[in-house]
Amino acid sequence: MTAQRPILLVAACALVDADGRVLLAQRPEGKALAGLWEFPGGKVETGESPEETVVRELKEELGIVTREPCLAPLTFASHAYENFHLLMPLFVCRKFEGTPRSLEGQQLKWVRARAMRDYPMPPADEPLIPFLIDLL
Repeated sequence: MTAQRPILLVAACALVDADGRVLLAQRPEGKALAGLWEFPGGKVETGESPEETVVRELKEELGIVTREPCLAPLTFASHAYENFHLLMPLFVCRKFEGTPRSLEGQQLKWVRARAMRDYPMPPADEPLIPFLIDLL
């Protein structure tokens, strides 16, 4: 029997531009999994819904504005890391205001869904790629 790990609820967003590309962010140095590419998002705070988290995180991380009705749930990740179990709903957002820019030191790149496998991603994110390929 394995030791129980706390569940960490994180919400992420596949931000899609007019050309059908998805925005990936590279985790900056000094953070866990530094150098890996991921979908923008973050930890769900107490009393917050996953949709509220995505709206907040997109504004804090990228300086863009969207609303909850603009988020479409696509799939989720459930992955056991060493010290916690990650549960992460992934939303798709095609409607937002502003141009995404790095506000937290992360590199940003617009990528075609089929090219995402060329970017090293955290283990929880990798299984999400086929859903985006099918969608886009």
